[in-house]
Amino acid sequence: MCLIGFHWRPGAAERLILAGNRDEFRDRPASPLDWWEGGRILAGRDLRGGGTWLGVTRDGRLAALTNHRDPALGKPAAPSRGLLPLRFLQGGEPAEVFLAEVRREAGAFSPFNLLLCDGRDLLGYESRRDRLLRFDPGVHVVSNGAFDEPWPKAAALRADFAALEHDDEALLDRLQDARTYPDGELPRTGVPLAWERLLSAAFIPGETYGTLASTVVRLGRTGGRMAELRHGPQGPEGRTDLAW
Repeated sequence: MCLIGFHWRPGAAERLILAGNRDEFRDRPASPLDWWEGGRILAGRDLRGGGTWLGVTRDGRLAALTNHRDPALGKPAAPSRGLLPLRFLQGGEPAEVFLAEVRREAGAFSPFNLLLCDGRDLLGYESRRDRLLRFDPGVHVVSNGAFDEPWPKAAALRADFAALEHDDEALLDRLQDARTYPDGELPRTGVPLAWERLLSAAFIPGETYGTLASTVVRLGRTGGRMAELRHGPQGPEGRTDLAW
């Protein structure tokens, strides 16, 4: 994922509402949102690395990943970061225990942000700073910087989230916001300015690199639902809606 907004409401019947976009090179193969073998994990699948960028389980676990954008810190030979959310979804340990394990091996991966819900707690981890976060109730965002870092597209999504969160279609429509932002508002992440401009949009309609999927997840105390809208360079390419 490259942009995620989420509302953590641990006292509500619908405890977590999440909406996010996956941006990627279009030639990286992936399978759409579906139940994996065994019927416990619901996620898209990265067919190159074997992991996932966002997924849930029938018993209320959720894992989501964003990359930290800094080309100087990338490790071309590192294992896929998408294996980390998959491992959490396959397991059963509390998020805090899992992140203690991840912290010991985080240096083997290119930098990442990991968001985990174990059914009770919602935690985040920023590998670049080795920073663990326990989220207070409310709306939060993350893109390819730190959690709640006010990049323009992240700040805009955060400002709009509460007004839209009760309507899946409104959230999916909001995730297709392709506006870019003035140069003076952009982060400086080590990529060329032309790329900073392109990547400043919540939705990137590029021919070779762009937004491949928009997803909304709702986790309740019992069950939930997930909607994935897939995008090609010419427009929508399919949609999956599943509940459990």
